[in-house]
Amino acid sequence: MFSAALAAFLMALPAAAQDTPPGDPAPQLAAAARQVALAHVLTGDPEVDEAARQGLDGLSLELTLRTTVEPGPPLGIDVDQDDLSLLTFLYWPVTPDQPAPSPQAYARLNRFLRSGGVILFDTRDGDVAMAGGPGSGADLQRLAAPLDIPPLAPVPEDHVLTRSFYLLQDFPGRWQGNPLWVEASAPSGDTPPAAGFRTRNDGVSPVVIGANDWAEAWAIDERGLPTHQVGRGIEGERQRELALRFGINLIMYVLTGNYKSDQVHVPALLDRLGRAEADAFADDRFDDRWDDRP
Repeated sequence: MFSAALAAFLMALPAAAQDTPPGDPAPQLAAAARQVALAHVLTGDPEVDEAARQGLDGLSLELTLRTTVEPGPPLGIDVDQDDLSLLTFLYWPVTPDQPAPSPQAYARLNRFLRSGGVILFDTRDGDVAMAGGPGSGADLQRLAAPLDIPPLAPVPEDHVLTRSFYLLQDFPGRWQGNPLWVEASAPSGDTPPAAGFRTRNDGVSPVVIGANDWAEAWAIDERGLPTHQVGRGIEGERQRELALRFGINLIMYVLTGNYKSDQVHVPALLDRLGRAEADAFADDRFDDRWDDRP
């Protein structure tokens, strides 16, 4: 049974598409300036682009239901044409045949990163990587090489991403067990050139890189039902739930930076998040349905 929030969210999606003429992203980008807009990079692969759109639909819905963040309809971004200055978050699925952006597009992308924007690169090949296959590392390197990316490292256990809304130990998507990469922490007393990111972006890594195919784990159809299988049975549904929790943590991290790593501010943060489920942040509890710890 759909809630009022779910019905309102789903009804808004086709309306937005009808109101915007084809090939005219300006109204959508203007709307992004007034609300949190999750965006994905168009790859040219219709199936991948549709999965990305459905994935951000699903994540936007869960943000609306569980937090005080209420994103508008997701945006498909042509990095060679569209203005990125009004956006905060880009989901970039990596595909083998995806053409590299133009030099002008890379200049815009670097300005986006330097001004506080965050890109989640998803190679979507976590199943291949776990099996020891070659994966999509070369494709990611080809696409990301011209970007001004700081040194990266796997997410440490105490990273803000592990507790920005839910308490998490892993970051599964459709696949799981693969590392998640973020900007490396500077050694104590060291101030490398990359430290400018930590200063300007309030401690938020400009890029997050992984292989777990998050969009397909988040994706919903027009009825609000999952479009892709994740695992099997109750374990698969638990994995999907954890994938959504990672997505929510990620967006909260993007929006509020390292502010929430300071425990002095926990009461104010919980008030800001404004949902009972934020208790999971405060007292290290999962809800009973998903808690499998002793």
